[in-house]
Amino acid sequence: MEKKLRQIVEPTIERINRVLVIGAGLLIVIMGFLSAYGAIRRYVFRSPEPVSYEFAAMFVLISFVLALAAVERQDRMLRNDLLLDRFSPRVRNVVSNIIGPLMGMTFFGIIMWYSFGDALRALEIGQVSHSAFPVRLFPVKIFVPIGYGFLCLVLFLRCVLGLLRLKPATTEATQEVVVDDLRERRGN
Repeated sequence: MEKKLRQIVEPTIERINRVLVIGAGLLIVIMGFLSAYGAIRRYVFRSPEPVSYEFAAMFVLISFVLALAAVERQDRMLRNDLLLDRFSPRVRNVVSNIIGPLMGMTFFGIIMWYSFGDALRALEIGQVSHSAFPVRLFPVKIFVPIGYGFLCLVLFLRCVLGLLRLKPATTEATQEVVVDDLRERRGN
């Protein structure tokens, strides 16, 4: 069942993940050009302007929330390996793949819910930034619930797969899981 779920769901999640990471990477490149533009204008032409700084700050936020799910997919989130290594593989699976994702879904789900309401409010009132060059904030604010919503989806998949690993399996299926886990850790 786990293998079937992985074959059905993982390619779609991986495609969405790739698009979000490429988008975050493009924003980082644009942010580099904006920072260079702002620095050249400030130090070469002695004409500072706030636009490059403001857009760079927005792009940092957007690129962070878009790339967060990719970090989770690579299993690179913060966790205490020294503590987890002392437990049996079954307990490690429960903590890493069930309890952790449930706590993450709760935390990021709350942030997603409130930030979605905040984004809709920004659209409703036409909220703009308080700077010399006003920027509409709805497009920036809507990326927070999009990024965190996708992260919650990735965490939900991880939780479901962790629950599927709990049920007793035949030795052949267990060997497949161990081989799959080793491949995932090596990055193949």
